[in-house]
Amino acid sequence: MQRVTPQGPLVVALAFDGAPMFELSLPAEIFGLPRPEFGPRWYRFASASVDGGPIRTGAGWQLSVDGDLSLFAEADLIVIPGWRTAEPAVPEPLRAALLAAHARGARLASICSGAFLLAELGLLDGRRATTHWLHAPLLARRYPRVTVAPDILYADSGDVLTSAGSAAGIDLLLHIVRQDFGVARANALAKRLVLPAQREGDQRQYDDTLRPPAPTDRLAGLMARIMASPAEDWPVGRLAAEAGMSLRTLARAFTARAGCAPGTYVLKARVARARELLETTALPVERIAELSGFGSATSLQQNFRRQLGCAPTAYRRNFAPACTVQA
Repeated sequence: MQRVTPQGPLVVALAFDGAPMFELSLPAEIFGLPRPEFGPRWYRFASASVDGGPIRTGAGWQLSVDGDLSLFAEADLIVIPGWRTAEPAVPEPLRAALLAAHARGARLASICSGAFLLAELGLLDGRRATTHWLHAPLLARRYPRVTVAPDILYADSGDVLTSAGSAAGIDLLLHIVRQDFGVARANALAKRLVLPAQREGDQRQYDDTLRPPAPTDRLAGLMARIMASPAEDWPVGRLAAEAGMSLRTLARAFTARAGCAPGTYVLKARVARARELLETTALPVERIAELSGFGSATSLQQNFRRQLGCAPTAYRRNFAPACTVQA
């Protein structure tokens, strides 16, 4: 649904003491710069603090703002940067202003831990939402009414939108431009920013949570060997024998230590190796499939999409430099 007015939608970024500099700069970059190539109708942009006074960012920089919370009364979109996860309580004036803006039809969009503020307001209850994968378990525990999707780039519920880690905020804001002004303008803006034209919201976050544990016991040593040599044959019988456990005990131990079944851990180790090869070499996908233990490009494609939500070739385009290494 487009929300373009003759003057252009008004976007207001919330500023507060401790706000992340990068996340405050994203709405200013996307919505606040003149874009004469798009004609006269484009976004209007402002920043607001609770009292209209300057704020000190998380980096220690003092920033002046355009006004106080009265700006929310005219905003079409309010962008919320990373909020405090340890103490997410929302000051009453800010709570009232945000709820009033939402009630009259303004969209609210959060970047990274800004989802905690929206959850505190109750605006994520019964909705699908996301945040940075590091904060997702806490968001789910603290707000059980929220359907937390911990591994996507952004979630769009129409009037309330959330994004993952800081850079995923760019994807969300470009998604909003695409809704408001169409694909051509969003793609042109992405090109100006030297970014991929579009990463879908359900594309997976690229976290590096799968790391070999310190080899402090037999199971940890086995997990480290899997990570070091994922292309080896790792049937569950071999895993149980090397760990010195029964199959049932092995399954419980892997779930407790790694959060997944033994076979899933092997698959994750293979995808991790494939990612490394895609990023650092120019090897064909078929060879990468062999070296990472999948055996065939088809198997690699299927497992890569299942874990990361994109094809190996798309991952390489986004994450590999112009690489000519032949390993």
